[in-house]
Amino acid sequence: MMDAVNRKAAGSTNRIWTRDFVLICLANFFVFLGFQMTLPTIPLFVKELGGNDQLVGVIVGVFTFSALLLRPYAGHALESRGRRFVYMVGLSVFVLSIGSYGFIGSILLLFLIRMIQGAGWGFSTTAGGTIATDLIPPKRRGEGMGYFGLSGNIALAVGPSLGLALVGVISFSSLFMICAAFGLIALLLSSRIQYKKVDQSVETTTVKFDIFEKTALEPSILLFFITATFGGIATFLPLHAIENGVAGIELYFLVYAVFLMISRTFAGQIYDKKGHQYVFPPGTVLIISAMFLLAWLPNTAILLVAAALYGLGFGSVQPALQAWAVDKAANNRKGMANATFFSFFDLGIGIGAIAFGQLAYIYGYGSIYITSGLSVMVSLLLYGYLFIRAKRRSNWP
Repeated sequence: MMDAVNRKAAGSTNRIWTRDFVLICLANFFVFLGFQMTLPTIPLFVKELGGNDQLVGVIVGVFTFSALLLRPYAGHALESRGRRFVYMVGLSVFVLSIGSYGFIGSILLLFLIRMIQGAGWGFSTTAGGTIATDLIPPKRRGEGMGYFGLSGNIALAVGPSLGLALVGVISFSSLFMICAAFGLIALLLSSRIQYKKVDQSVETTTVKFDIFEKTALEPSILLFFITATFGGIATFLPLHAIENGVAGIELYFLVYAVFLMISRTFAGQIYDKKGHQYVFPPGTVLIISAMFLLAWLPNTAILLVAAALYGLGFGSVQPALQAWAVDKAANNRKGMANATFFSFFDLGIGIGAIAFGQLAYIYGYGSIYITSGLSVMVSLLLYGYLFIRAKRRSNWP
């Protein structure tokens, strides 16, 4: 009798799909939907305002650098002020800033509002990942983070395509108000979550402020070289496809998201059972292949094959690296571990967007994807070095 009770209790503690986990996934979906709809349309908006490729890169880059600068503060606030405060403040700033795009008439004002939006994004995404981490059983963290990531991936499946479709029939002002409305839905859903309370056994008023969590550095650095590819794809791929006379850019984001979702169904479980050495190397090889196909880009078929490869590769690598970053952190440092992870995520995107803007201006769009492939190769080589070093020390996780 007691064995049955114990098994039932153990089963309940290992559940992933609780009420609060569903709510955080739904909130994450709507905020990412609003964000993803702007991803391919902001470059078009910059062009309408009179900007060039260099300004496109700067406008995208300032957003990610703003998020990057605020993430350490978000990580600290998660442990000292609590999850609810950080998440809802971040979502509120995100909603107000993205809605204000509809009233912008100059590049300078867009630049300033993008900085504010980046701050809201930095707070909300750092908090969202930490809240999900709180709700997932530790033994199923890789699988659970994969499912949490699915909420953003589903938004990715429809967001860019929906944004590009809408911008052809409605004004940019109307588009940005719709994006803000989706952020508002996320804010309302977030108000229903029962958040983990700050551990009162920790002297939160004397928590040392720092800018990163040391135990999360290795996976975060590996991620940096991979997310640099994001700056090239999200910012310049629509323009690259137009220049090459390749149709189907809306389908690219859909195919990418579908294969990203497929990878989430198995990659997290492989990580939990066998470790990241069974996920990271094959995932990075798929991403490298996708980058070189995009550099070539002769037709729509190759565009969609690249989308599938990139979706499978990144969908496998990202949740494994995030679970790795969080697993090694102390319980009162999970928020800072997520902040460190997303800081390097942002840094890769920001540096990629700005650098690729310069590359595109001087050498053309194809050079972006060759450089992106080489960047992912650096990540794979660094992983091999870490693997060999850890094997020698017999402490590879």
